[in-house]
Amino acid sequence: MKNNNYYITTPIYYVNDQPHIGHAYTTIAADVAARYQRQCGREVFFLTGVDEHGQKVQEAANKRNVPPKQHCDELCQRFQTLWDRLNISNDDFIRTTEERHKKTVQYVLQKLYDQGEIYKGSYEGWYCLPDERFWTEKDLVDGNCPECGRKVQSIQEHNYFFKMGKRRDWLIEHLNTNPTYIRPESRRKEVLGFLKKNLGDLCISRPKERLSWGIPLPFDEGFVTYVWFDALINYISAPGYPFQEEKFQAVWPASYHTVGKDILTTHSVYWSTMLDALELPLPQSIFAHGWWTINGQKMSKSLQNVVEPNQLVEEFGVDAIRYFLLREVPFGLDGDFSHRALIGRMNSDLANNLGNLLSRALNMINKFCGGKTPKPEITGKGDEELKSIAGEVVNGLEEQYERLAFDKILSSVWKLIDYTNKYIVVNEPWALAKKEEDRPRLNTVMYNVAESLRMAAVLIYPFMPQTAKELADQLGLEADVAKTSPETLKEWGGLKPGQAIHSGQALFPRIDEKKAKKILDKVESAWEQGTKEDQDLLTIEEFMKIDLRSGVVVEAEKIKKSKKLLKLKLDIGSETRQVCAGIAESYEPEELVGKKVIFVANLKPAKLMGIESQGMVLAASDEGGKVVLAGYDQDVMPGWKVK
Repeated sequence: MKNNNYYITTPIYYVNDQPHIGHAYTTIAADVAARYQRQCGREVFFLTGVDEHGQKVQEAANKRNVPPKQHCDELCQRFQTLWDRLNISNDDFIRTTEERHKKTVQYVLQKLYDQGEIYKGSYEGWYCLPDERFWTEKDLVDGNCPECGRKVQSIQEHNYFFKMGKRRDWLIEHLNTNPTYIRPESRRKEVLGFLKKNLGDLCISRPKERLSWGIPLPFDEGFVTYVWFDALINYISAPGYPFQEEKFQAVWPASYHTVGKDILTTHSVYWSTMLDALELPLPQSIFAHGWWTINGQKMSKSLQNVVEPNQLVEEFGVDAIRYFLLREVPFGLDGDFSHRALIGRMNSDLANNLGNLLSRALNMINKFCGGKTPKPEITGKGDEELKSIAGEVVNGLEEQYERLAFDKILSSVWKLIDYTNKYIVVNEPWALAKKEEDRPRLNTVMYNVAESLRMAAVLIYPFMPQTAKELADQLGLEADVAKTSPETLKEWGGLKPGQAIHSGQALFPRIDEKKAKKILDKVESAWEQGTKEDQDLLTIEEFMKIDLRSGVVVEAEKIKKSKKLLKLKLDIGSETRQVCAGIAESYEPEELVGKKVIFVANLKPAKLMGIESQGMVLAASDEGGKVVLAGYDQDVMPGWKVK
């Protein structure tokens, strides 16, 4: 890391709607990484912001009959308010309508134009308005946009182009010699696959008669800048390129660009080639994470199942949401959001394991040790194991943060918390307190429990800053956990004996069955209402919501008391799904193992014969009831999207 600096970014979010769980996920992840690096003593620059130009913004403002800038001001505030609620510690918030950004964009355009990297040419092709991207005829899928499936428009016009295509071989070489440039590895391979095709030049302008809401080209006032070319430059405009050279040089190159997988191409191809043309170093790594579904379904306004972060915070609290999103799914893979799973995590991991551990420990220190952390004396059962587990957690942190392996970090911290709970049970402090001769051992046990909790407070701080500080306050710690380096935890015994504790409220009260049922019924009711409002006939946009994937049968067995159903386990690439399929009269279980099938991945789970089915396999049948599974005439990998 350059000069002890750490620069991490989120994408700048498009201000065309309310912020959703995907926006929150990326931003929380970047925030956790930034907080950890600050704990380690690094100079952190954490950037987020909003993208305010483009045709969609202009049209949305026109529909509301307000100026585009006013529209952006109102929507921008929603993101800033949410980041405050989610305790996001960004150092800067960039808006593409700011003068500092406009100046940098126009500087970049003029510089590349003067270098001969931008030229004017004619263009005839297909344009997708929602994605604001041009496509060639061969790119289209059934005449529609290959990205979103919507209709495209035929457009013929003059425009300006950036010479992106000539850098194809250079970019391939960079990806091959820098295997961590695109993470995770599956995304790097995806980009390399994209680059196998011919890479054309990038249209970087739009005529003002078609789109007036954008940054004018400095060399031709009749055009505005293409929204993606404009937006990507935020990563260098915010730290001051080229007008604040010292500040910019201290920060750039970025350590991490965190992005959703849907915008990986623009970042890995567009942005990389733009930086090369500017003769600027490339970021150290671009990390593309997966998408969230809800209960197996793609989130959709029509189904009323879009997860709204503000509502989650009101219902469950900030730190519980931060914990769940990064604990539930490996960062990089797709994840399924479930209110039931969230409640489960809160009750087990947060209330039972962490909250109950603190409550028990403080009660016993109050009762047995006069309300102060005792001085350790006699070693005994479980001491070395506890210290060893703590050492493993701390020693693995740096490498896990380097990979943004948030779920593994939390898993290792909870291994320490779980063992500390067991350590109490094994040593029985309540029994030791009954005999004066056992007092030295009691003091050691209670000190070790408190020391483990002190370490936990430092370790969970990046994920749950409010909880970590509350935990530290109740332990009576003098040091600020936000400024305590995890490196200092490598030596056991950093807790000062004699420190007065301050018992407080439970960190995470349990959600009882009655309250849990009320929450789940409310969610289910909203989903069902959305379903009832769906129409019988599907538009192409609605059909594209169906998530068809390739899958491989890894297990198959008959379901007792059912003549028609088989229980299948399908490998769909990112996970294994259980499916009940009515094919028992046409297939024996053993002949299905290894078979490649087409799988509907975003169906709401349903119970058949008491067994949960998490999707559906496709098949055809004749009038006699013979069933033939739909499959492929060529080899496919699990998880491929069916188009």
